[in-house]
Amino acid sequence: MTLHHIIISTHVAQDYTQVFNQFDAKLFEALQPPFPPAEVLRFDGSEVGNEVHIKLFTGFKNEVWKSVITERTLGEEEHVFVDKGVQLPSFLKYWEHRHRVRKEKKGSTIIDDITLAFASPLLYPIFYPAVYAQFALRKPIYKKYFK
Repeated sequence: MTLHHIIISTHVAQDYTQVFNQFDAKLFEALQPPFPPAEVLRFDGSEVGNEVHIKLFTGFKNEVWKSVITERTLGEEEHVFVDKGVQLPSFLKYWEHRHRVRKEKKGSTIIDDITLAFASPLLYPIFYPAVYAQFALRKPIYKKYFK
């Protein structure tokens, strides 16, 4: 299994603890990309053991994506929670998303730190750019949400 990484950083105006505490269902809904359309079936939160379930409408078949929060750390310089895929869409074999919010002198930096593997190496050139774009689209949403 070949692991790939995506790291996208966004500086926002609010304090890192304020930002971290707003990673809730409202923000999750705001961050949903335009494609594929998705429906949030379950969102428990960002505590260890919480689950997030999403139904993706891909146009070919509907896919269910389930993740579990496996880690949550509140540090003096950075707060983190990690969601790990336990049921993934057919194009993915592995998913781990570290939601990092780092303290800065002014504001904070949100870091989407993702490790993923595709079901087949042939899927990489199709899906890696799409996944990257979906997380890059979060930058303006984060900036507006946390101004």
